[in-house]
Amino acid sequence: MSHDAIQEKSSTPLSDRPEVVLASGSPRRREILAQLGVPFEVMPPDIDESPRPGEKPESLATRLAQEKAQAVAGRLGSQEQRPVLAADTIVVLDGDILGKPRDPEHARAMLARMTGRTHRVVTGVAVVYPGSSRCWSEAVSSEVKMRTADPQAIADYVDTGEPLDKAGSYGVQGEGGRRFVSEVRGSVSNVMGLPRHETLALLERAAGEVRLPRVAQSQLKAGPRGTSQ
Repeated sequence: MSHDAIQEKSSTPLSDRPEVVLASGSPRRREILAQLGVPFEVMPPDIDESPRPGEKPESLATRLAQEKAQAVAGRLGSQEQRPVLAADTIVVLDGDILGKPRDPEHARAMLARMTGRTHRVVTGVAVVYPGSSRCWSEAVSSEVKMRTADPQAIADYVDTGEPLDKAGSYGVQGEGGRRFVSEVRGSVSNVMGLPRHETLALLERAAGEVRLPRVAQSQLKAGPRGTSQ
């Protein structure tokens, strides 16, 4: 059973959770944060997401999440008191990192390779306070088992357009999950792009450990500014 089925527990009441800046344009991450009751503003980052030679999946996902959070924190400036939350999700099969497909043909080839097998999904999560020099991060891994599928079934799914903007060419929460996924070992929300339990824990740990400049600390105590989206 996925640990997402276990009720999320937090020491912070929903109404007291500070607003975060979500460094992501992902609708799935927005949906997960909203389900958790975390108020947020969206500010997508703009970074180079290319892997480095020999970079391991967990290292890549964590580094990209950190760089996304730091890029947005830099745009906000050191007087910003809200934490910046970022994530990066990658799919791994046979040690190869599978990103988003280049086109429908690439998506069909990727799914032909993945169906009937088990792959890993790794999400790096990072939290940065713009007024602090620290970055809190973690990598979470889940295993996804896929059913076998014939070329026509794969082509029909690719024709829906759903896989074209997703790492691994499928969405576990959509038609890809219904048609091809038989089992998820670990966090389902991690496969969606933001592990619920680990994200809450990381936000709370960062809030408890952050050391901000004196002015930013006084602003933090006064409460978040701005409106959530």
